[in-house]
Amino acid sequence: MKKRRWLTAGITAAALLTVGYGPHEMVQEPEKSVVISLAGDCSLGNLSIHGYEGTFREMYDRHGPGYFFQNVKSVFEADDMTLVNFEGVLTNSNHLVKKAFNIKGKPEYIQILPEAGIEAVSFGNNHRIDYGEQGIADTLAAFASIQLPYACNEVTGLYETEDGVKVGFVSVSVVDNGRGVEPFLQDGIARLRQEEGADVVLACCHWGPESVYYPDDYQRELGHRCIDWGADLVVGCHPHVLQGVEAYQGKYIIYSLGNFCFGANRNPKDKNTMIAQVKFTVKEKKDEKSVTGDMTLIPCTISSVEHRNDYCPTLAEGERKADIIQRLNTYSAGMGVVIEADGRVREQGQESEAAE
Repeated sequence: MKKRRWLTAGITAAALLTVGYGPHEMVQEPEKSVVISLAGDCSLGNLSIHGYEGTFREMYDRHGPGYFFQNVKSVFEADDMTLVNFEGVLTNSNHLVKKAFNIKGKPEYIQILPEAGIEAVSFGNNHRIDYGEQGIADTLAAFASIQLPYACNEVTGLYETEDGVKVGFVSVSVVDNGRGVEPFLQDGIARLRQEEGADVVLACCHWGPESVYYPDDYQRELGHRCIDWGADLVVGCHPHVLQGVEAYQGKYIIYSLGNFCFGANRNPKDKNTMIAQVKFTVKEKKDEKSVTGDMTLIPCTISSVEHRNDYCPTLAEGERKADIIQRLNTYSAGMGVVIEADGRVREQGQESEAAE
């Protein structure tokens, strides 16, 4: 069972309200926090053109649902919520849409997610249509079977921790709909804030060209708009590789988390990935809330071995970890952040905690 957090601030000047009290009477601002882990594209299945040997399906048959996230499960179990991008469908249908690549797994693969400690998924991506309406319906039925919150287009997701912190999220595919996603994002963020009472709101965007390490102009434009519309964090996927992080208006935009548990490619050249873990602190004052996020990037590889994809994401260590951090700093150049050697992200101009 996950460790849940509901924290109360220490008595500091910034956390005190003095209006209406005597010179020595002060009341503490209500404060709560939630730790959220975020990982990239997870395709729980394989391509229609794959055979059997060396596929995600073979590994499931051999090892069962607990195999795939075993090397990162400790991270997911220690947070309050884990969200990944669910790419592809879970269906027994063979009526695929004619396209270059079609991704599917069996409906029973849904058990992989709760086994890993994953509580929610974004579902706005260009492979949810791979087996038509039947594939989508079967996948949503699989989500419902384990009461898994999801978001896609006009459907927003809401997850409430055991301590009552509400995390809302929206999810869209720019790859499919271009600028047509903007109403889903703007309306969804507003609805989560005003109607659903979300304490924290995430905007999940499937966007950008594949195999490119830097966001394009529209990714940056839309990322900024999501923050302006009220999102506390923007989470990007689709390029299949890592991209940088930007600081904007006191919030963060993760342009691409890369692949994570990715059955659609048996041996991708770039196996670098990461988990982004964010501790959000929510302070309430009268009818207003302020949300701040402290982010740590946890370098990983999509496979526990280098010569192929064994679909078992693994924490990176030593030189590999340092190399991924260095690359992330390169990808983030000019976007207002520094990523420390331990993965902590700070805005440029802020003093490193290590230096304090």
